[in-house]
Amino acid sequence: MANPRAAMLVIGDEILSGRTRDSNLHYLAQALTRAGIDLVEARVVADDHAAIVAAVRTLSAAVDHVFTSGGIGPTHDDITADAVAEAMGARIGHRADAMALLQAHYDRQGMEFNAARQRMARIPDGAALIDNPISVAPGFTIGNVHVMAGVPMIFEAMLASVLPGLTGGAPLLSQSLRVMRGEGEIATPFGELAARYPDLSMGSYPFNQNGAYGTNLVIRGTDPGRLAAAMQELSALVA
Repeated sequence: MANPRAAMLVIGDEILSGRTRDSNLHYLAQALTRAGIDLVEARVVADDHAAIVAAVRTLSAAVDHVFTSGGIGPTHDDITADAVAEAMGARIGHRADAMALLQAHYDRQGMEFNAARQRMARIPDGAALIDNPISVAPGFTIGNVHVMAGVPMIFEAMLASVLPGLTGGAPLLSQSLRVMRGEGEIATPFGELAARYPDLSMGSYPFNQNGAYGTNLVIRGTDPGRLAAAMQELSALVA
């Protein structure tokens, strides 16, 4: 049986402007690989309501799981929750359980639970809260869309609470062979090897180190026996 498929939607003007460097996609890709869930697409969209709605609808229909990051804070440009609610056909409002979590948190901090902070308790109807052990403000899951914070530490903590509830397949394994030869020199035999192993994914990645050119040949798959056999053939091909 094929592994579940996933996509990531990174939301935020600060990513597209270059002001903030995204690390959540890299972290998610590694975590999903270990969990046996194939990340097959990633998109970045601005803080634009219509763009978020369109992306969520498209990705939700195409894959088993959509993970979003960004846009669920207390400011006016944090519009992800409203956009996801619209995309999934759900009403949104201040949820009593989310309000209680945040009220208790700000009471402990001796801080006012003002209208801006209450925005973080706006959750679509029917959604399940995603725990946030760092700053309390929850994410949520609605349908197959998991909505999480953009701050990497919080995103990672939220993902840790989401992943155990998802059914994965076989983890993706990877092996590589470093050869001091150019891609053009090995492209034909490497392509023929790939054709003999259609169940595996093969890629070549050139490098230049101290003026010497070489290529990293990478083979990925979920069957360790097939992976080992392909690597053995590859070693013989480039010997």
